[in-house]
Amino acid sequence: MIRALILGIAASFFFAFTFILNKQMNVSGGSWLFSSSLRYIFTLPLLFIILLIKRDVLDVVKNIIKSPLKWVVWSTVGFGLFYAPLSFAAAYGSSWLIAGTWQITIICGALMSPLFFKTVETDKGSIKVRNMLPKKALLMSLIILIGIFLMQFEQAKGDILNVKTFLGISAVIVGAISYPLGNRKMMELCGNDLNTFQRVFGMTLCSMPFWIIILFSGVLSVGMPGESQLIEAFIVAVFSGIIATILFFKATDIVKNNTRKLAVIESTQSGEVIFTLLGGVLIFHDKAPMILATVGIFLVVTGMILNSIMEM
Repeated sequence: MIRALILGIAASFFFAFTFILNKQMNVSGGSWLFSSSLRYIFTLPLLFIILLIKRDVLDVVKNIIKSPLKWVVWSTVGFGLFYAPLSFAAAYGSSWLIAGTWQITIICGALMSPLFFKTVETDKGSIKVRNMLPKKALLMSLIILIGIFLMQFEQAKGDILNVKTFLGISAVIVGAISYPLGNRKMMELCGNDLNTFQRVFGMTLCSMPFWIIILFSGVLSVGMPGESQLIEAFIVAVFSGIIATILFFKATDIVKNNTRKLAVIESTQSGEVIFTLLGGVLIFHDKAPMILATVGIFLVVTGMILNSIMEM
């Protein structure tokens, strides 16, 4: 469990580059259509080279052939419907605000537990039992939810019906539901047949139809991406698309048979808020949070820590 926690926190550090650089690309006039699609388009050949060296590509192809529709659907949900809305949301708030709101994925992941089953050995053989809601994790998640509300309330300047706030929150919620859902469905589909690298590569490959559509939509609507956006998207691809994703998926793989521990590992992503805040404000001069938002950030991180302590 300790190893999984360390991997999860490390993943949150590298995931923070997503929020920081997506905001910078948006400020520089880059389209979210490129920010999202280029990350995965750049990630695919890098992962392919890694697996080619390890001679692990063929096993992925064979696994995809067994259930091609499920691979495409859940890869598109887990990667496409997660990252495209998150990139879109970058236009509606500071990087730390999007990172903070993103932590609603912790609650979404916990609420999804009853949708999945675990195998239990009995005197009559193996049976599948529906997972229970991790009630303690959900209780701690309420602290995170209150923190998110405070951050968004300040951003909207007290007007919770602010259109920009609504668009930003809606986009993040779509991504927050899609990421744990796609990840868990793919863990269920792959079982122990593929390692973390293979699963990430397979999901990236099977989400390509979605990303190609997004890319061409960007070309048709705003023209070709600029050089700076290409460079920043490549950095995101390496740091978030490969390093962070593999670290996080490895962490979830370690505890995948225990929904309570899985919820805790998913909660380590709250570390993104701190890393994004430090990087955005100190390096890229992002707008710093005011008092109410600072309290919100404190509650988000506190909820994560309490959640982790309960299950250790």
